[in-house]
Amino acid sequence: MRFSRTSGVLLHPTSLPGPHGCGDFGPAAYHFIDWLVSAGQTLWQILPLGSIGPGNSPYMSSSAFAGNLLLLDLAQLHERGWLDAPDLEPDAGFSDGRVHFDRVVPWRMARLERAAQRFSQTASAQERADLAAFEQSQSDWLADYTLFMALADAHDWADWSDWPAALAQRKPQAMQAARAEHATRIAFWTFCQWCFFQQWQRLKDYANTRGILVVGDAPIFIAYQSAEVWAHQELFELDEHGRALVVAGVPPDFFSATGQRWGNPLYRWSAHQQDNYAWWTQRIRHTFVLVDIVRIDHFRGFVDYWEIPGTEPTAIHGRWVAGPGAALFAAIEADLGPLPIIAEDLGIITPEVDALRRTLDLPGMRVLHFAFGDHNDNAYLPHNYEPHTVVYSGTHDNNTSQGWWADLSGEERKRTFDYLRLDLADAPNIHWELIAAASASVADTAIHQMQDVLGLDGECRMNLPGVAQGYWEWRFSWAQVHPEHAERLTRLSQLYRRERAKAP
Repeated sequence: MRFSRTSGVLLHPTSLPGPHGCGDFGPAAYHFIDWLVSAGQTLWQILPLGSIGPGNSPYMSSSAFAGNLLLLDLAQLHERGWLDAPDLEPDAGFSDGRVHFDRVVPWRMARLERAAQRFSQTASAQERADLAAFEQSQSDWLADYTLFMALADAHDWADWSDWPAALAQRKPQAMQAARAEHATRIAFWTFCQWCFFQQWQRLKDYANTRGILVVGDAPIFIAYQSAEVWAHQELFELDEHGRALVVAGVPPDFFSATGQRWGNPLYRWSAHQQDNYAWWTQRIRHTFVLVDIVRIDHFRGFVDYWEIPGTEPTAIHGRWVAGPGAALFAAIEADLGPLPIIAEDLGIITPEVDALRRTLDLPGMRVLHFAFGDHNDNAYLPHNYEPHTVVYSGTHDNNTSQGWWADLSGEERKRTFDYLRLDLADAPNIHWELIAAASASVADTAIHQMQDVLGLDGECRMNLPGVAQGYWEWRFSWAQVHPEHAERLTRLSQLYRRERAKAP
């Protein structure tokens, strides 16, 4: 699907300002939407909305369908009478500039426990009916998720394959008994997801009415310790005990002599094919309820993916295995129709991957940080773009542009200067030079990291692939945002005809 010529900003909600340790769906989120409008932008790109996993990554969630409860605005729960005013007093250890997950997670979860208990004691008949309607409408994933979370809590978050065999293998009698035994905890997780979907839908509706479209993110692989792997074991390459036979990653390359062992279980694509990819269709349908445009991460994995034996500690001894290709997307489109999807085609991309993307008429991605290291045929240089493209200065996996510039060699800086026709005096504003280059390119869509709009250094990067700790923590404050930031973005959007789009 061809996109309109637009631009936007990449910022995950956890990076928003707010008093309760991390950004959420509170007033700052609405203010950010208003700021995007004032800056002449059309798109708000976010990361996956699921819960965080190991290393606090939103790409290793305990569910491919459930929302991240850290994003709930506690003030809205107070307004509904489910929290008291003292519950909203922030922890003294919270930071305006970082998310200290070790403090934030227990503090916020304790308040959600109180809110759920108050709801169970005081909810009106209409509130209970609304919750029951939500439970019914989301029954295709919610029942498995809430039971999974209750059981994971009860077993101290040991891998589900290490639970008692009857639960790990989902024996009907054990499942029935577990639902009765853990009914209170199941009700807690149900209540929290109801609150999440209510709050997010309200926020997204506000964005759409202001002319802002939300670009979401769907990781190709999901976490082993997730409700969906436990509930649909037949769809994953698992042994008879439920343990992963093979896992996902990427092979050794210039950046890593041992490659990257992500550890996600791989799909048993033959099983997906047998039911016409119904689980994937369900997942994409659900994602498009939450967002307007979807970026599918690691698109090349649909052509071929790196399969690592589950017993291997690194990615060295893997092999390439064919993915489902166009058949998966044909099944999804047959059910849902043409969809606005972005294919994340970064890294080493084969002609077969590019051919699939073109067959499906999906825009690929280009990143300016990758553009200036070698020759003028580099695919990431703007003169090599095609219009059906989404361009970034850098993504959440890149450094900030200021951090990127600080790490460049002298030769790379010279090539950047030559290409962008800059001189030494322009170096302090390299972030704006890259934003301008992305905006001026023929790419239909240009997305700018919020860190680059603010000109922040490498201490503010969101993620460093392959490093398990210390990332996903960055936050900004409104004190860092000045009128010139919105004014400059507006001028670039007007200058390069990135008009505001209508909802797809």
